[in-house]
Amino acid sequence: MALLEYENLSIALPGMARPVLDGIDLTVSAGEIVALVGESGSGKSVTARSALGLFPTGADIDGHVRVDGTEVVGAGPAALRSIRTGTASMIFQDPRAGINPVRRIGDFLTESLRVNNGWDKGRANARAAELLAAVGLPAPERHLRQYPYELSGGMLQRVMIAGALTTGPRLLLCDEPTTALDVSTQAEIMAILGRLQRERDLGMLLITHDIELAAAVCDRIYVMYAGRIVETAPTAQLFETPRHPYTAGLLGSSPPLQAPDGPPARLTPIPGSPMGLLDSAPGCSFAARCRLARPGVCDRTAPRLERHDEALVACHLAEESLTSIDNIATREGS
Repeated sequence: MALLEYENLSIALPGMARPVLDGIDLTVSAGEIVALVGESGSGKSVTARSALGLFPTGADIDGHVRVDGTEVVGAGPAALRSIRTGTASMIFQDPRAGINPVRRIGDFLTESLRVNNGWDKGRANARAAELLAAVGLPAPERHLRQYPYELSGGMLQRVMIAGALTTGPRLLLCDEPTTALDVSTQAEIMAILGRLQRERDLGMLLITHDIELAAAVCDRIYVMYAGRIVETAPTAQLFETPRHPYTAGLLGSSPPLQAPDGPPARLTPIPGSPMGLLDSAPGCSFAARCRLARPGVCDRTAPRLERHDEALVACHLAEESLTSIDNIATREGS
């Protein structure tokens, strides 16, 4: 049984032309790191928050979200509290917005332990100091007495990771955990997350717009566009043979983490802009931006996820895309 499972999850908001999420299927198993990638506005953060029952206000929800076998959609306060305080934790993308600026770091880290676990102050502080040391902060006892403004962005993100681990979760939801950090600090944060995931055998869902970053740490990748999963595959296969033009576009517009042996390839941006919630399309949601779109096919019927080798791809031209994408990349890189 998967530790985290989305089954045909759809979320719609009143007055919007299309759903925020449209039939999402996604799984994360214990000990596995799975990435959900896509441009801003594709629905990634809503997907992650749904695992904790944090649905948009007034949303119409259909489908299922299960965390360690417990249904989240329609769950009562007791079930949600059990998930949030024992099974799953979330690392949000902006640590300065996630930590109360007028309370000390120690208060932030020990509150859950004291309220939910009933620990006394001394035991909770000892656990908090242990976690700060585990995420690479020196002199943890001193940091417990500090306020958020006294720490850098990278240090605060380490505090956020420590806070997510206080109750010993089995599932870690990471919502753009390195967005506001410089490149070297991003690498340090991802190294910490990877080490903790291996040591604790955590299931991890990594939300990111950086497909190269996802490839460096993840076992499988889901690619999301306009609230739909358009491709998913093991990481190595996704990079070697992307079948959806959007996946190829993300790869072509992202600089590699490691410098190539030869001359660097030209980055090729995806034309146009992502589809907003006030926009809709009867066919493939990516058709208007796709270099391979076929009139009368792609703009009329929405493609379904279908299996191609180890990948699932939602594209009418998935078989043709392999050759066509390679030809486009060769022509534009020359």
